[in-house]
Parts: sequence; structure tokens; C-alpha cells
Amino acid sequence: MAGRLSRTQAQLQTRGRVLAAAREEFAEHGFRAARVDLIADRAGLTRGAVYSNFPGKRALYFSVLAEAADRPVEAPPGRRTATEALREFARIWVTGLPLELDPRGDARISQDLLPEIIGDETLRQTFGQLMKLDAILLGLALESLRPGRRLVRVAESALTSLYGASQLVAAAPGFVEPFNVVNACERLLQLDFDDWWPPSQSIVPVEPVDEEWAPPPSVDLVTGQPARLDRDGVVTVLGLERLEAAEDAVRAGAATTLVIPVDASDERAPLTRLVIAEVSTCLREAFPASAWPALQVVLDPSCLGIAAAGDRVEVAVRIRGGRVVARAAGRGAGHVVASADIKVTL
Repeated sequence: MAGRLSRTQAQLQTRGRVLAAAREEFAEHGFRAARVDLIADRAGLTRGAVYSNFPGKRALYFSVLAEAADRPVEAPPGRRTATEALREFARIWVTGLPLELDPRGDARISQDLLPEIIGDETLRQTFGQLMKLDAILLGLALESLRPGRRLVRVAESALTSLYGASQLVAAAPGFVEPFNVVNACERLLQLDFDDWWPPSQSIVPVEPVDEEWAPPPSVDLVTGQPARLDRDGVVTVLGLERLEAAEDAVRAGAATTLVIPVDASDERAPLTRLVIAEVSTCLREAFPASAWPALQVVLDPSCLGIAAAGDRVEVAVRIRGGRVVARAAGRGAGHVVASADIKVTL
């Protein structure tokens, strides 16, 4: 006789049933026409059970898309040039696009995503910063294979092309030619975007400290693996309105972990997972593991105990030898903490 499920196991099982039922409902009716009570019926649960796991229909919708985007993949064997990796990144992206829109199939699930974001000012602001972060991640991966210049603008242009193709597949069936999209992305590396990183002009003070560092286990959204929070480097907490500042510590040469303080009850949490997963999954499959960005991304509403949460929070700490040895708060905190000459007697 099988043992009884633990509370955590039961919650995970219920969550899985809701996600599976919601996926069917969204595929059949689209997001806007889908009904939570019908999702509950499909899952064999009450409407209250759905809302106890997800704060609303839109959060459930984002979660369904995030589950599909964050699929397990293997890094390619051998070596690749930046051009080869970007071409493969684009090929993987367009391979996932349905070139013939099935009105009752998977394509219908995602076609309401951007309209929902466009119609909500808060989601638009968050999505803009998440796209900045995605471009940084892809740009850093490209720079690992072609060092010597910043390639974030190349990444921004590639993502613009790929997201545009995703929308045109739904809006203009038969218009998108995948081969042309892949070729266009590949050739972006031949263009000179005059790309450079503008360091923050705000110099905030760095406070030397000596504090214990014992963060809880966390998952790195970029690699899908446990985050290495015990490594020496910089941990920076950035609110959802300040995500582009993640580049500050990285450009100073520090191994960097970005902590995004967003609570599970906030529909922007699954949106964050979704937008990062869409790029990170393709990145992991297209780029050799040695080229994956050293920037870790962790979701944690507690900010790992570093700072108070908020959409505009910007706090960074330096980790050395398992202890917090420096702290800064305010615009440019990651850069100054990474650059400061902190002398510590261990």
C-alpha cells in the first residue's frame, strides 16, 4: 500500500493537475474566453483550489506558458563560433513556431500573451525590463564566444526579430519564412552597432561589513540548476523596474547573482519565469556550456535577507570566503561593490 502524500507533495500534485487542465482550456478557447470554473472541472477540483494555487487567471496563464518554455535541454557537444551559436539560437526559436495556426492547438495558447501585456501598464514596464535582462544574458553568451566588444545590442536586435516573427505567425499566416529569419539573425554579428556599456553615473558609498552568509537553496533560472550562492562575487537585489542594472557588476568583472524580489502571489512572478525561460532554454541548447553567462538569476521575495523588497530596490553585497564583506544601496550599487577595494582579514 502506497504511503500518504506529504503536504508538499499533495500541493505539487494539485498544482500539476491545475496546470494540465488550464493548458487544455487555453488551447481550446484562448486566454480571454477560458473560464476558471471550467479549468477546475477539468482538473476535478473546486474553483477555490485553483485560486489557492494561483492568484488569478492571468497568473495561471503565465504559469502554463512558463512550464512549456522551461523544457529540459542538453548543451551542444564540441565548440561553436558566435555566428554558429546565434544561428542555432534563432533556428531553435523559429522551429518552435507553428507555421500553420491550429485554432484549437498549442499555438492558440500563446497568441494572447503580448495583447495582455500591452493592455496593462504595469506588465508593460515589467516586460520591458525583462527583455533588457534577456538581451544581457544572450549578449554575454555571445561575448564569451567573440570577446572584445559588447554584443548586447546584437542580442536586442535578434530578440526583436524573433519576437516579431512569433507575432506575425499568428497575425499573418504564411508570411513568415523561417530560413529568412534565421539568416537575418545570423548576419547581425556582421553589423557594427557602436555598442558600449554606459556605467552608472551615480556613485553610492560602499560600507565594509563582516556578516555571516547563509542563503537558502535556490534555482538559477538561466541554467535551470541549483544556484551557486556560496561562490565569491556580487549578489545584487534589483526590483522589477531596475533589472537592466544587472549588467553593472558583470562589467566590473565580478561573478554576479541577480536576485529579483517578486512574491508568488504576484502575477509578475510567472511572467518573469516565462520571459527568462524563453531565452534561457534556447540559449542552453544553442551555446556550449562554457559560454553560458556567469550571471545567475534567482527569484526570491525575501531578497535572501539582503534588502527590503520593492520594484525599484537596488542593493548589492560582496561575498568573499562565505561572508558578506561589503554592501551598497542605490543606483549603481552593483558596480561600486564589485569595483571597490575591500581588504578583509579572514
